[in-house]
Amino acid sequence: MPQAILSAQSRPFRSRAELASIIISAYERIERDRRRNCWIYVRPMEEALAEVDALVRRAEEGEVLPLLGVPFGVKDNIDVEAMPTTAACPSFQYRAAQSARCVEKLAAAGAICLGKTNLDQFATGLSGARSPYGACSSAANDLYVSGGSSSGSAAAVASGHVAFALGTDTGGSGRIPAGFNGIVGIKPTVGLVSSRGLVPNCPTLDCPSIFCNSIAEGRILLGLIEGFDDSDPYSRQRIASSSPSPRKFRFGQVPVDHLNSFGMPECDDLYRQACTRFSGLGGQARTIDFAPFAEAGEMLFSGPWIAERHAAISKLLDVDHGDLLDVIRNVLSGAARFSAADAFAAQHRLLKLRRQIHALFEEIDVLVVPTAPRPFTIAEMMEDPITLNNRLGYYSYFANLVDLCAVSVPNATLGNGMPMGITLLAPAWRDHVVLDFAERWLPDAKAGLFDLKEYPKAAS
Repeated sequence: MPQAILSAQSRPFRSRAELASIIISAYERIERDRRRNCWIYVRPMEEALAEVDALVRRAEEGEVLPLLGVPFGVKDNIDVEAMPTTAACPSFQYRAAQSARCVEKLAAAGAICLGKTNLDQFATGLSGARSPYGACSSAANDLYVSGGSSSGSAAAVASGHVAFALGTDTGGSGRIPAGFNGIVGIKPTVGLVSSRGLVPNCPTLDCPSIFCNSIAEGRILLGLIEGFDDSDPYSRQRIASSSPSPRKFRFGQVPVDHLNSFGMPECDDLYRQACTRFSGLGGQARTIDFAPFAEAGEMLFSGPWIAERHAAISKLLDVDHGDLLDVIRNVLSGAARFSAADAFAAQHRLLKLRRQIHALFEEIDVLVVPTAPRPFTIAEMMEDPITLNNRLGYYSYFANLVDLCAVSVPNATLGNGMPMGITLLAPAWRDHVVLDFAERWLPDAKAGLFDLKEYPKAAS
């Protein structure tokens, strides 16, 4: 389904009728899959079709619109002009006066936003089951969680509702849903893509993320939305240029004693098979010390960064009496355990761990980890929402804390039908190098589905 949406648009010359047909088909798929709870707000189809008309006129006048008519979705903690933003909290809802910077750039390229996707409330969670708009299931198996917090964005792409979608990623939210839906998830270096227009969660760690079906698409989309934004205090100037990935490379793998699939050893087997395949692609495997990664990851929800999350959300909503889900309020209540002294002590320890981790990357070009330890059913997650949610972040929580970029790519499928991904990680600013390695893993993506040299020269 997703491939059909984009392949129909890969030709340089398309009529208004072709573009309208693509949009209408997308709405039909959205309606068909309502049970999956991918969407919080769907834009009226008449508005999207009117935007097709306006974009075609601009293209006819000679304007270059590299994403002309491409439908996409936006996680509902990212502003889209004139659309409601809820962060999955109905009482928080407001209508955005201006789009987030990343949305502005995509709209300027001709893409058409069809609406706002479901998420774990205030982006607090990795399951996709923490929303008053319904638990979002994986596109592969309705019984299992989509993964969160960008649950709806990933499921919408995997279900063929849209060609791509924006999410956010603080502790894995742009990677875990990609892994559980069999698609590509790109987590940029924090600050590479402007976070202006995002509902804050952990502002020092938040970043927009991309869900798509191929590395070629992801590379183009990242190229469109990346760049310094001096109106965003968390935006960063690129401090190093990406060098090409070496043909022969060294990749880090998790040692056996740190692999943890929490009772589903089939997942560990799939990871080991992935490492074997990477060796066949020119990689030399090196077993790394995973302990500093694990310790850094534990800090995100077991350390004082939960206080940053509490501070960010409490500025937006009364966290003690507001319209929060009990599980979200329970998570945020942990902030009371930490003092300012605790926060500084954790920062100092994190800097030491970050130095250890970046020293490890002097010995490897890329680190390969499972995207998530294992999938859980929605029923299991509802029964034990905090413990199981935290288990999902075992291989993802550390990335933003230690300043890494990452790409999640499909790996294999479990016997229950659930996809399992692997994630490639490297130090900050090596985003396009990581994409190079990901493209070796998914070589069929090299041709791409957007041809920016030809697409479109005109519309007829």
